[in-house]
Amino acid sequence: MSNSSLKNEGKGEELGGKIKAGVGKLIGSEQMEAEGRAKEIEGKAKQEAAKGAERVKGKVQEAFGAAKNRVGAALDDEQMEAEGRAKEIEGEKRQEANRK
Repeated sequence: MSNSSLKNEGKGEELGGKIKAGVGKLIGSEQMEAEGRAKEIEGKAKQEAAKGAERVKGKVQEAFGAAKNRVGAALDDEQMEAEGRAKEIEGEKRQEANRK
């Protein structure tokens, strides 16, 4: 399962949990409310796990890009240097997008 799918699944579980907790509270069922809250927390945890995995991928991508950039600079290969810098920036952006 991809991190994007896991994140979306987590959002769905969080929403479903909120609804179940609300219904439980509305009808006075402490058990239903507690089950809903647990599902909501589980959904949030899945989302955070997916974000964490994406941040790790971004860090690896950034490191490989930086290395390629430096090798390109050392070899005076402008294309390799530019490709490395582009990957480095992609990795930074991937990390940034998954911090929120």
